[in-house]
Amino acid sequence: MLDKLRQKPRLKFEEFKQVYQNYYANKPEPHPAWIPSITDIQSTNLYRAMQQLKFTDFDAIFQWSVTETEQFWDYAIKAVNIKFTTPYERIFNYTGSIETLQWLPGAKLNIVDSCFKDNPDKTAIIYQDEKNNLAKISYADLETLVNKIANSISNKFSKGDMIAIDMPMTVEATAIYLAIIKAGCVAVSIADSFAPDEIATRLKISKTKAIFTQDYYVRNHKKIAIYDKVKAANAPTAIVISHDKKVLLRKEDILFTDFISTNTDFKSVVCSPSDFINILFSSGTTGEPKAIPWTHTTAIKAAVDAYFHQDVQPHDVVAWPTNLGWMMGPWLVYACFINGATLVLSNDAPTQVEFGKFIQDTKVTILGLVPSIVIAWEATHVMENFDWSSIKCFSSSGECSGPDDYLYLMWLGNGKPIIEYCGGTEIGGAYISSTLIQPNTPATFSTPTLGIDLVFLSEDHQVNHHGGEVALITPSIGLSQTLLNRDHHKVYFADMPTYNGKILRRHGDQIEKIAEHCYRAQGRVDDTMNLGGIKTSSAEIERILNNLTNIQETAAIAVQPKHGGPSQLVVYVICQKPIEKTEIISLFQKEIKAKLNPLFKLHDVVIVKELPRTASNKIMRRILRDQYQSL
Repeated sequence: MLDKLRQKPRLKFEEFKQVYQNYYANKPEPHPAWIPSITDIQSTNLYRAMQQLKFTDFDAIFQWSVTETEQFWDYAIKAVNIKFTTPYERIFNYTGSIETLQWLPGAKLNIVDSCFKDNPDKTAIIYQDEKNNLAKISYADLETLVNKIANSISNKFSKGDMIAIDMPMTVEATAIYLAIIKAGCVAVSIADSFAPDEIATRLKISKTKAIFTQDYYVRNHKKIAIYDKVKAANAPTAIVISHDKKVLLRKEDILFTDFISTNTDFKSVVCSPSDFINILFSSGTTGEPKAIPWTHTTAIKAAVDAYFHQDVQPHDVVAWPTNLGWMMGPWLVYACFINGATLVLSNDAPTQVEFGKFIQDTKVTILGLVPSIVIAWEATHVMENFDWSSIKCFSSSGECSGPDDYLYLMWLGNGKPIIEYCGGTEIGGAYISSTLIQPNTPATFSTPTLGIDLVFLSEDHQVNHHGGEVALITPSIGLSQTLLNRDHHKVYFADMPTYNGKILRRHGDQIEKIAEHCYRAQGRVDDTMNLGGIKTSSAEIERILNNLTNIQETAAIAVQPKHGGPSQLVVYVICQKPIEKTEIISLFQKEIKAKLNPLFKLHDVVIVKELPRTASNKIMRRILRDQYQSL
């Protein structure tokens, strides 16, 4: 059956889907659409690790990774060749609480040094220039650019200062990000899609000293302004990249070309493993986003996940439409550069035909995405005529995927597997994923990630082996240990049960265990939601909608399509006066686009007279989700 994907001429998708369904008719799950060959397995980083460690199967190496924590992370750190100024004395010191372990005691490093340790002449980034022609920058030239920016930063700012980036993911943005960290400062990640209010909130929380941005960028032949939004957010000093040099600067702002140093030598500022490198934001269940610090150890977690799960190797060419404002942007930097791979950056919208040609022409081997992109491809058939034979695997993050959509993606890639990757900003990567040495079933995970284990909890916090709310069994390197604007213990550990003597860490995803080595995501159990691969909260959406004229109250929920797939935004609303549903939908979508995020699409509105509440007057959104999904 699996060979049908590779036959010439290729079957049409509906023909292949019918073959797949017939093959697995009346057979229990899982239903893999890709099974690795011996050659596939033996080419992986994971297989080589198993050989070195003398493990004969995946279960053995996984159990070792979660029971012998120090041994595993010592091996993993050496496997990805992390560079230290002063080596660590051991993997961690127990400080009386599993929540506050001291990771890599005695060590000194700057994680950026681990991004520039291989062949300097190797291509670091393939990108599109301003005329959309393919261009390349070597590791040596990228490091030179990083050093020039770092020199300027160190001349104007002090170690530990917060410096924001509000830009699309370009060569310059990548270099700026690394330069901030190399100079001992902290990068504050802001997505270029954010409205001024959202930018201002993040700048205020992080007490940002300056912000790197640009005047505009072009997407789908449209100019999208960024600097204007930064000014509207009343941002501190902005260092602005200008395409046409016509930008009107505030008196406190400066052009990037005037800011950057000519000095190409810079010695990385030496840091402790626990020093902050990045502040990212992840919505909780209140209106203000959680500010989550990443440390030098978080970058190690990202690189190790990529090494074992996406199988990133030096010959790989990796593309992942993302942004430094979301965790997958910084994750991608460390996943590629620490593992010596080539990063690919496109100016094109990933749903457009130009993007497909770009992937073909750059011979991408690992293509990351969110399910919403695949759904768009399937609807338009826009990617079906490209030669993507270079791809060895896809990877998917950000939201729940649908089995039919991801069967289509595997068909589109001539039968290549999809590494599902689910975690969070506070994890620096994933807690559950897939591998290239296990069978691959569309829209499912095959294993918790190496180095971290989990259990499933029922609503009464009892362990349920068939699925439920995810609770993590720590320790694992890279996980957050503090928040800038929350009580970390209350958010992740308060009121959590213990398991085998260890307090569990709250996560909030709902996972179903279908079979051994087969898990399916079921969305969030709290009021946090993923929309288009971006995490937000009910409270954030309700906050802006409740201020509209004639709106008494709203309750925003995310619902899962009946057959799986990305969450859909539904808003329950109480109106003060009668109003047409179509008018409310248009009004709400306009407000969400202007004040929250244009990527959030409203699926439906339900007009009601009252909302279900608890005894303490909290809205019972779970009841609303159940009601809507039963319609």
